[in-house]
Amino acid sequence: MARLENAEKVARPCDNTGLAAVRPNAVCHGFRELSRRFIDYLQTCFFATMTHPEYILTLSCLDQRGIVHRVSGFLADHGCNIIDSAQFGDQESQLFFMRVHFALEDPAISDSVLRADFAALSQAMQLNGQLHDAHAKPRVMLMVSKIGHCLNDLLFRYKSGLLNVEIPAIVSNHREFYQLAASYNIPFHHLPLATGAPESAKLAQEAKIIELLDTHQIDLVVLARYMQILSPGLCQALDGRAINIHHSFLPSFKGAKPYAQAHHRGVKLIGATAHFVTGDLDEGPIIEQDVERVDHAMDAETLTAIGRDVECVVLARAVKWFVEHRILKNGNKTVVFR
Repeated sequence: MARLENAEKVARPCDNTGLAAVRPNAVCHGFRELSRRFIDYLQTCFFATMTHPEYILTLSCLDQRGIVHRVSGFLADHGCNIIDSAQFGDQESQLFFMRVHFALEDPAISDSVLRADFAALSQAMQLNGQLHDAHAKPRVMLMVSKIGHCLNDLLFRYKSGLLNVEIPAIVSNHREFYQLAASYNIPFHHLPLATGAPESAKLAQEAKIIELLDTHQIDLVVLARYMQILSPGLCQALDGRAINIHHSFLPSFKGAKPYAQAHHRGVKLIGATAHFVTGDLDEGPIIEQDVERVDHAMDAETLTAIGRDVECVVLARAVKWFVEHRILKNGNKTVVFR
């Protein structure tokens, strides 16, 4: 402020206030140049720190001519700049899938206008389309039983900022991991279910799960080795937003103790599968799989240890892709834009 006050005092000669002999034109020019540079500096600082809102557009529809053209034209007309785009046309199902990451650069276009106009475009083209805030953190609920390696891995990735999520709740039918949850300051909900419990007890427990889903506005449920079979009703309620990790390379060795089954068969590869949860056990659309090579010298315990490392990696990938809106369901399969 002191420099500006001094500049004003120097500038007075151009107003003929008493120092006309001190080359008023030169002084006025100097003051204008100083002002211009100061304004340029402020603008540079402002635009360097200003960020444009970013979105992720996902859509699926019957394949038809001109989808990419119309969608990209819509974005251009609304002052948007495409950062990344991917698309896939399935020749078997005749469905088209698309994911576009873009920035809204026109300040005259509001979020509500963009969404309303995209809804109109989706209706006109019969698109199953959605617009997502690219930086929003989906709310994830983790469910676990007595085996905690996947839970521990996801929590570490969350705390380290490797997963852009919020985790407002951990649910378990056992108490083993309440201290782990507490160490991350995440509420732990113990919802016990005795072995051989009647159907009424299972439905009562699942009613509490549904209540937690609603209370915490959960976007995704992750079964991180939750060893209870969900009822058809809960599977339906979670359609497309529940991921399970199966400790086997599906479709081989479904059900319980897959590593023991694999050891009995003398396999040379073991793996893990992340898939969407459906009413059919271990039959949901596959999101991600990976394998590790093993040999005859490895016992069932060694296979289990190796397999658990694979499970962590596979589940983390599936969760990351989900929260980044990279997964689109295609019947009993998925399209994953990595």
